[in-house]
Amino acid sequence: MQTILYARVSTADQTLAHQRTQAEAAGFTVDQVVADEGVSGLTTALQDRPQGRRLFDMLRRGDVLVVRWVDRLGRNYGDVCDTIRELMRRGVIIRTVINSLTFDGATKDPMQQAVRDALIGFMAATAQAQAEATKEAQRAGIDHARAREDAYRGRKPSFTREQFEAVQGALGQGQGVSEVATATGLSRQTVYRIKGSPAEAEAALARWEA
Repeated sequence: MQTILYARVSTADQTLAHQRTQAEAAGFTVDQVVADEGVSGLTTALQDRPQGRRLFDMLRRGDVLVVRWVDRLGRNYGDVCDTIRELMRRGVIIRTVINSLTFDGATKDPMQQAVRDALIGFMAATAQAQAEATKEAQRAGIDHARAREDAYRGRKPSFTREQFEAVQGALGQGQGVSEVATATGLSRQTVYRIKGSPAEAEAALARWEA
């Protein structure tokens, strides 16, 4: 039996190192780590991700799959439910770092199965709702910024679109702020600002790109 941590890194604040540190702090002894970077959990099912496919090939009956939360498996209700049920069918135990949830297909008690399946559905629906709310907030922020552009555009960003994307990509790979600043030619303060509020940075760029 092995314990595998699966991490999905889609934004700058979701580093692989952070997810592993959280898992180990919660008491998990991780044998292997599998990670997909820059992948949307809302539009790409686990089995369609490069490392997600590898993960399915690695897992065996009795293995424990650890994830920070169910949203690492996906942010689409149907995909998450299907993924967890398929893994349980294969005899894999899924455990989350946040909330300490356990999904195990071994139970035969119908009441326990009903509670487990209801929890899976609730968690999957919550993951999708959070993803959609975040996207809507980002769209609203950008639309609001563009609507006010004629009256006030704000200070021109000190970074270009290419630098913004480079910063997000580098932070997502776990690079430190100083290292990213040197590589992109930006100040550490600018990198911190992008890291702290990528949606605001995106909106600032949008105001000056329109």
